[in-house]
Amino acid sequence: MESCPECSAAVSPQDRFCERCGRNLRVRRTPVGGPGAAERDRVEFVLPGLAGVSDRGRRRRRNEDSMAFGRVRGRGVAAVVCDGVASSERAEEASQVAVDTALDVLLTAVRSGADPEEATGAAALSADAAVGRLARAGAEEVAPSCTFVSALVTDEAATVGWVGDSRAYLVGGSGAARLTTDDTWAAQLVAEGVLTEAEALTDRRAHVLSRWLGADSALDAPQAVTFRVETPGLLVLCSDGLWNYVPEPEDLFAVVPQGVTPVEVARELVEVALEAGGHDNITVVVIQLRGGQGA
Repeated sequence: MESCPECSAAVSPQDRFCERCGRNLRVRRTPVGGPGAAERDRVEFVLPGLAGVSDRGRRRRRNEDSMAFGRVRGRGVAAVVCDGVASSERAEEASQVAVDTALDVLLTAVRSGADPEEATGAAALSADAAVGRLARAGAEEVAPSCTFVSALVTDEAATVGWVGDSRAYLVGGSGAARLTTDDTWAAQLVAEGVLTEAEALTDRRAHVLSRWLGADSALDAPQAVTFRVETPGLLVLCSDGLWNYVPEPEDLFAVVPQGVTPVEVARELVEVALEAGGHDNITVVVIQLRGGQGA
């Protein structure tokens, strides 16, 4: 017998709802609202097949990153990572509202079998609106804002969406690939041929966002990519607190431990960033891909 995660009543694997409290047993997710303020410095969440670790880092006074993820039994998983923009007000509140709002939309899509890219767009726009409502009148220049990266994984495929410079990487047995392109002024200049990749890494505009979530975002849609899950591997979502130290796919692949659980992978990647200096908040969510069998 299993137990209900809400009230601890005994339930069976076949039960869809808890008879005592009514909880939907087919859906498991991280807590709405995330950790309390005193617990944000180091956060770990684990569900079957996926896990996440978020750390304040060594230099920042508080952790302004947030993560949320969940799974629908027999259907798939969804995850979101958001990085609060440090120059905005209540950045940690912005990122937490964004991940909670987006995850609700994505898990609803997993349950209903909705189109993943449409759901990803709806999740980002809903999160954008929710963050926008946090803004104070007359304080638009410091309105709460954050970046966004999400994943929706089913038996057939995985869809990744993003706004800003939080990233997603696909890690397989022989290498890794970056799935996202940063929404930053420096990345835009590289795309236009004004800067080289090497110049962009040291340019003062390297982390100036060209797109974000928040009151002044004017967001119409996130960028998105869908791919078939044909071989076993890992899907890694992360904030720039990690990828600043391992920016290229080969850099990430070199430090991903092999043959361990998602939470052990997430812990190791956070530790890599901390040992390299930990100048920013670090958040890593790892989803196990089973190769043609979803997550």
